[in-house]
Amino acid sequence: MDTTGGALVDQEHITHDTNRGQAMGELERIRKRPGMYVGSTGVRGLHEMVFTVAGQAVNEALAGRARAVGVFLTPEGGVRVVVDRPGAPGDAAGDAEGPDLEALLTRMPSGTAPAGRRAAAVSLVGIGPELLTANALSSRLTAEVRGGGVRQVLEYARGVAVTPRTTAGPAADSGTTIIFRPDAGVFDDTAACSFAALAERFRELAFLNRSLDISLTDERPPGGSRSVRYLYPGGARDFVALLDAGAGAPVHPDVIGFEREDPGMAGTVEVAMRWSSSPVNRILGFANSRPTPFYGGTHMEGFRRGSVAAINTYARQRGLLTAADPDLGAERIEEGLTAVVSVKLDHPEYFGSTRGGLGNTEVLECVGRAVREHLGSWLEEHPEQAAAVLGRMLGQARTG
Repeated sequence: MDTTGGALVDQEHITHDTNRGQAMGELERIRKRPGMYVGSTGVRGLHEMVFTVAGQAVNEALAGRARAVGVFLTPEGGVRVVVDRPGAPGDAAGDAEGPDLEALLTRMPSGTAPAGRRAAAVSLVGIGPELLTANALSSRLTAEVRGGGVRQVLEYARGVAVTPRTTAGPAADSGTTIIFRPDAGVFDDTAACSFAALAERFRELAFLNRSLDISLTDERPPGGSRSVRYLYPGGARDFVALLDAGAGAPVHPDVIGFEREDPGMAGTVEVAMRWSSSPVNRILGFANSRPTPFYGGTHMEGFRRGSVAAINTYARQRGLLTAADPDLGAERIEEGLTAVVSVKLDHPEYFGSTRGGLGNTEVLECVGRAVREHLGSWLEEHPEQAAAVLGRMLGQARTG
């Protein structure tokens, strides 16, 4: 009798049963408290479902393993996310460089999600194991992986595999398609995805990640589908130009912009800015493509300090401010300013339950120095535009 072989078989069964039990427990937790994972059981939660699945596709594209991402809202209330790969062979377990799709759909990750500078935080809630969450909260989810001439399919109902992974025939291209339908037993009956809200977030991502090619198609309208595609090689400069379009006449024609890598904060900073005749400012901050609207954080404070330092230094060097004049304050300098401040960090540290602010202390100094140096150089190199910018600020300061 081979007792050793029997022990091995028994251990395999124990491991399989343990993994299955853990997976079922995770699914039950997600389905019992969906709001903890996607924010709500209304429209916000539906959008978060889309972002969790699209986020995986976006990061595949940013990693160079995909050419384009397509998101489709289907007439029956489902969502289809398509990743177009550049012809590399692969299967449902992923390729040598890519993630294990089956594991992402069925297991709680052992560590935190990728948070480095090359990964975009697409999700706005960012709590939970993303693809597992989408799978658990879908009445049906189908994943199709095409590569190496073969098409393979994974199918789930409320997170549980309906059938084993199957080969479903030949494939003429390479890519991944995930189709899911949010569970009507979890989400409000009246909730439906907003094309405008999803389009705004995908457009934002394309501005912040200039290599990203992403499209959104709404197949629900009875009169025919509508579609938008976003690809912005100009990055944050293009973003500022769009934001500035309805802000009144620009004070200077150029959009000031730069991108810099700084080892001191283990990441990069990209800034674009322009002043207009409007009295309102539009200053947006992002950390790893996640908006930081509520608290801002160290990147925004660094931007503010750098701008103030550059403007006041230039004004004093040119004799536009005398020794008796006080410095121009941030409120005066930011009037009419449209700006995008985007940092991408290997190890972002957020504060607040909504991750609304960035807390990395080293970012404040690094961003402040980068803005001060680049804006200062721009003012020196463009005296006519600098005169217009300073003339507006000083005129308002003296009449305000």
